[in-house]
Amino acid sequence: MNRLAPRRASVLYAISATCAATGALLWVRGQTSAPPRIYRDYLAADLYTPSAWRVWSPAVPEDRLGLYLLAAGLVLAVVARLVAVRRD
Repeated sequence: MNRLAPRRASVLYAISATCAATGALLWVRGQTSAPPRIYRDYLAADLYTPSAWRVWSPAVPEDRLGLYLLAAGLVLAVVARLVAVRRD
């Protein structure tokens, strides 16, 4: 049974790192996306090309979802650490 605890901790660390990396990328994407500038009647598409693909619901902005995923990653890292310590 002692072999299961390190494996569980490794899986939790992997999930934690994935959540944190995805959250960081979404947060950066939410921070850097700006509305396109309009010059007269023409859209300046050459300066900014928005992505039409939504990651989440329109009710939750991508930067907020990124922060949620970062927090989930931190919580999972703490849980993984507790699982690793508890194996003793």
